[in-house]
Amino acid sequence: MSKNIVGFSRKTKEEKIEWLITTYFGGNKDAKQTLVSYWNSDDKLQQLHDEFIENTVSNFYLPLGVAPNFIINQKEYTIPMVIEESSVIAAAAKASKYWGIRGGFRTTVLGQEKIGQVHFMYTGAPEKLFSFFNSIEAQFHQDSASITKNMNARGGGISSLTLVDKTIELNNFYQIHVCFNTVDSMGANFINSCLEQFAKTLVREAATHVDLKGEEPIEIVMSILSNYVPNCLVRAEVRCTIDALEPEEGLTKREFAEKFVRAVEIARIEPHRAVTHNKGIMNGVDAVVLATGNDFRAVEAGIHAYASRTGQYRSLSTATITEDEFCFALEIPLAVGTVGGLTNLHPLVKWSMQLLGNPKASELMELIAVAGLAQNFGALRSLVTSGIQKGHMKMHLLNILNQLNADPSQKEAAVDHFKTTPVSFSAVTEFLKASNA
Repeated sequence: MSKNIVGFSRKTKEEKIEWLITTYFGGNKDAKQTLVSYWNSDDKLQQLHDEFIENTVSNFYLPLGVAPNFIINQKEYTIPMVIEESSVIAAAAKASKYWGIRGGFRTTVLGQEKIGQVHFMYTGAPEKLFSFFNSIEAQFHQDSASITKNMNARGGGISSLTLVDKTIELNNFYQIHVCFNTVDSMGANFINSCLEQFAKTLVREAATHVDLKGEEPIEIVMSILSNYVPNCLVRAEVRCTIDALEPEEGLTKREFAEKFVRAVEIARIEPHRAVTHNKGIMNGVDAVVLATGNDFRAVEAGIHAYASRTGQYRSLSTATITEDEFCFALEIPLAVGTVGGLTNLHPLVKWSMQLLGNPKASELMELIAVAGLAQNFGALRSLVTSGIQKGHMKMHLLNILNQLNADPSQKEAAVDHFKTTPVSFSAVTEFLKASNA
């Protein structure tokens, strides 16, 4: 029996669910109840969620937690984080406490330039194209004036337009490379609207321009923003004297600092380690990006591209010892917004923004970078001392107990027992068996 369906998008939510349950679950009422149980009891709020995307059938919940005690540029924050992985928020909160008594985190926004490109094909002489482009540059601004008016008023807009010859890499391929400042919005719709207008202007002006008479017409391939924003950068760092560090298990303060630096250096030169190292950074970054309603896929893609900018995938963070000072820092590209999109619609995103003091986009960049650095510090501190599993599995204990359907009294007993015993799935299983005996 074919599971193909025509007109699915035109069905009501209830009709979509009935089709799914009948087609894939054999009419199982429990499968339907699972979807319905996650609907919001407030019909107005549920409708809002239904309209975020297409073909909605339910809500998929992730936990929203907070990491308190962050001192960032001498200001106190509690940072909201949305993530499904245990130990991440605990590690961030532990790092915030560690550095809070050592001067806190320091951040600097190094740039907020975003990029878009019009990709097109042209078979004529390059010098004619460049002459033509230079002669109509003002027309691009004039034709996009209605789109850029409000952004210009907020202090943003188009920073530059450049014609780029890419024919060495692909025959007849050129692009208009455009830089933007979108202020407090992520700016995707604004950028794409500008680019599509530039494409229209390019084709229209080329059709009648004297320099391009007799040439084949310009063919627009696509007009789209880039999620690689190497000039939309933020830096976060912590630093203190080695004497101000804590002595760790079996290590002096200096030994810990030197081992920590070596661990970061390994991630700089070894791609296999760098990927996992940077994944730990993204645990913190993505969690705040999600909590504030931003596009974590775009952020991930841009950051990982930045990690590969030398031709090899490397650590995003650095650690150094200069004389008696330890410094741990992170520099990442971040294109995020605090207005538009879900920031004005999703109630928990609004709540998260209020928790952060309704930051500007530049301040949010700083907060996200700090969350990434804090998470990286917590992970590396564990790795070079007790190992990652000790703390992680303690935090994972409740997940294991829930998988094994432990009752409240068993959970309480297990938490007490595993305070001094290594946690593993098999160890927890044996403990529950013994408690039932």
